[in-house]
Amino acid sequence: QVQLVESGGGLVQAGGSLRLSCAAPRSIFSSNAMAWYRQAPGMQREFVALIRTNGNTNYADSVKGRFTISRDNTKNTVDLQMNSLKAEDTAVYYCNAIRDGYWGQGTQVTVSS
Repeated sequence: QVQLVESGGGLVQAGGSLRLSCAAPRSIFSSNAMAWYRQAPGMQREFVALIRTNGNTNYADSVKGRFTISRDNTKNTVDLQMNSLKAEDTAVYYCNAIRDGYWGQGTQVTVSS
């Protein structure tokens, strides 16, 4: 069973920051673009950001300029730095290994207004 393990969620006030991290097995991390998705209550899971193995990134329009995705190829982790958080960023955030289709268990982010 492949495990992607997210950490770093929590409760923060609007305007604050959080940093999420996802750890993956080396064999998965080194061969997959990695992404973050989120799912708010009653909503479909939506794309947030991705980073390819070459470091190229893409972001959802809703988070551009506020969120930054990065990967550490020595630690096999992908991070999501979230700044200027808004109440509408409240969701469970999931890590995804794109090519192989693995998901983490999710980490809750709650932004109070």
